[in-house]
Amino acid sequence: MRGFTLLEVLIAFVIAAIALGAFAQAGTTSLQSLQATARTEEALSRARSRLALALHGAPLQPGTQEGDDGGGFRWRVQVQPVASLPPRSLGGRGARRQLQVQTVLYAVSVELAWTDGAAGTGARRTMRLETRQVASMLP
Repeated sequence: MRGFTLLEVLIAFVIAAIALGAFAQAGTTSLQSLQATARTEEALSRARSRLALALHGAPLQPGTQEGDDGGGFRWRVQVQPVASLPPRSLGGRGARRQLQVQTVLYAVSVELAWTDGAAGTGARRTMRLETRQVASMLP
């Protein structure tokens, strides 16, 4: 025999097409996973930034704030008192006036929500960071 028959060539092409399809599918899945990971890392960075702003930007006040962070990210910051200690006296003794300081433990929660995929067609994702913060209040 001197070469391949037409049937053998067609079978080889079918096998090559199936292999290329599998490689293309694997590449697409890998790219989607990489994009989802990048969005998750971006969300973590944004959530850390929001948490730092909540803790150090202004005195803690109980309540909820939310907004749009751009890029398809929405955020919500919740601050709730957890415990309160009785006022403590600070300052001098005797004739000197003493300050009364109220100490409160707050639960601070930052939640970020976004959608994976192009034009918001992917899965809805959320990330939450929580911490506790002690704050002292002067009268």
